[in-house]
Amino acid sequence: MEAGVGDEMVAVPSGRVTLSDRRTRRSWPVEVAPFQMSAFPVTQSWYAQVTGQWPSAARGDRLPVEGVSWWDALRFCDALSQREGLTPAYRLRGEDESVEWDASADGYRLPTEAEWEHACRAGTTGPRYGRLDEIAWYQENADGRIHAVGGRRPNAWGLYDMLGNVWNWCWDVYDAEVYGTYRVLRGGGWSDEHWSCRASVRRRSHPTFRIDDVGFRVARSTPMSRP
Repeated sequence: MEAGVGDEMVAVPSGRVTLSDRRTRRSWPVEVAPFQMSAFPVTQSWYAQVTGQWPSAARGDRLPVEGVSWWDALRFCDALSQREGLTPAYRLRGEDESVEWDASADGYRLPTEAEWEHACRAGTTGPRYGRLDEIAWYQENADGRIHAVGGRRPNAWGLYDMLGNVWNWCWDVYDAEVYGTYRVLRGGGWSDEHWSCRASVRRRSHPTFRIDDVGFRVARSTPMSRP
């Protein structure tokens, strides 16, 4: 893969973010430890190199992979970790049945939604980290299709396509009491209107769900320094 168009990782500093849910009108602060996040959503080329699969509806090496479920994203993370000699973050049992996250592992994983929002905001406090037309592909400028990663301006920490292009799967359960196993999606997609492409917007879907505007990006925990 050409350097800088898919597998580059960015260091995200520690910080504090306040998550909010419009349905319940609840807000809660979360402390975020430093971690690493992929500069771009996982591309089709990167996904194919690791899994041998091209699941997306639109084909292109630099297009974000889409048509992938939450479970597909977890399997990619573990396969990528094994490929690079790292400890897989997830212990998967059965086909789409159960998973345990080993928080001490140095391998790749999905970001938590607190990590995602903290990384998206990159120190800003407004709904977006820049003018929407400059930072995101969405309904008004995407011409009805997905776009190659990195085509819009990044945020202050060097993360591209945090808003628009494809929604990003996150690790978290959305609301177990109401929605069961549904997982969190963040960021908005190429077919969404402007109000869905905001740092605070939360969406949910079943972990087996696959559609052409949902992809993911990967994270890694930053090892604790030893005294």
